[in-house]
Amino acid sequence: MKSFQKSENIVASGYWISLPQLSEMVKKTLKVLVILIVAAVIVLQFFRIDKANPPVVQAETLEATTVVSPDISLIIGRSCNDCHSNQTRYPWYSNIQPMAWMLKNDIDDGRRNLNFSIWSTYAPKRQSKKFEQICDQITSKEMPLPSYLWIHRGAVLSDTESKALCDWAKGEQARVDAAIAAAGQ
Repeated sequence: MKSFQKSENIVASGYWISLPQLSEMVKKTLKVLVILIVAAVIVLQFFRIDKANPPVVQAETLEATTVVSPDISLIIGRSCNDCHSNQTRYPWYSNIQPMAWMLKNDIDDGRRNLNFSIWSTYAPKRQSKKFEQICDQITSKEMPLPSYLWIHRGAVLSDTESKALCDWAKGEQARVDAAIAAAGQ
């Protein structure tokens, strides 16, 4: 009867394989896998996102129909507009796939949920609800998105800025609600 040392030989599909042979197979497999991943990442770079911003019609913007102080305008411009307006400034990583696809998805979601560039096209009830959501999401720190803040440290809202933005949103919500009540809607 043949003896074997368990630490040096392994049975694979009925064949004896020594650990050095297995180690070489693993190395070759990992090398091929790394080459395939690198090749896939290179190929992905040929599939670019559309970075064209939709046109901004000034009469439809938040500023056209709402009182926005310079301080609030700065906060919104710095922390909100990249995802919630048609004035997105695409960062350097928007040129790297698949990061660009995730970024584009976040921007499209942001614009779909709240777009300051088409604010006046929203019905008054929707505007009121959006003002409420602005305050809620700022207070709960859901916005700006934590993933956005990793790289855009300048977009982080201080407690004072969060309070100012929330107070402004509540004030504008009250103004819109009063207009809705006066119109009998």
